[in-house]
Amino acid sequence: MPYDPLIVQPMREELTSAGFTELRSPEDVDAAITSSGISLIVVNSVCGCAAGGARPGVKMSLDNSKKPDHLFTVFAGQDLEATAKAREYFKGQPPSSPAIALIKDGELIGFMPRHAIEGASPDMISSALKKAYDEVCA
Repeated sequence: MPYDPLIVQPMREELTSAGFTELRSPEDVDAAITSSGISLIVVNSVCGCAAGGARPGVKMSLDNSKKPDHLFTVFAGQDLEATAKAREYFKGQPPSSPAIALIKDGELIGFMPRHAIEGASPDMISSALKKAYDEVCA
């Protein structure tokens, strides 16, 4: 059962205010992820490690000379079908929320699952993402 929309709205806005586009349907996901270039997809969540690590770390990572072409987010526990569709693109990775994925031309090239986010500071998450951006982004 999805969470109350009023509860998750501030969590959504934490990413959309940083330039992320919400993908609310499977069709949105397909259109976004298959677009050309590098896409960062954040599987957002209500859990503490999303609030304390993933969202702030992702936002901090965007302060980098190289960054993804596209910023997308789905919300686990809220946009169930969109989240399930996004996870189909995360080949070889078990379902995880929060999670952070890098996709290039529709193919998974990097993935940070919940267990890598739990206990990590926003600085640690940001640094790992910036390193990935420097390697794969133009």
